[in-house]
Amino acid sequence: MHEKSLQPTPLAVSVREACRLSALGRTTIYKLIQEGQLCRIKIGRRTLIRFDDLAKLVSPERSPA
Repeated sequence: MHEKSLQPTPLAVSVREACRLSALGRTTIYKLIQEGQLCRIKIGRRTLIRFDDLAKLVSPERSPA
């Protein structure tokens, strides 16, 4: 029997990782930040996106019925 290794959910991801996880482009990610749909965290020169915000953005509950 194989045990699955449980990885903790990240608190934040880079813009590049946010693009990969959401299948959205870099320009779209920055547009969503500007519109306030994604929270941007700046640490030094790095821009991070809160993982929870990204997950909410692509969740099925947001889809129009």
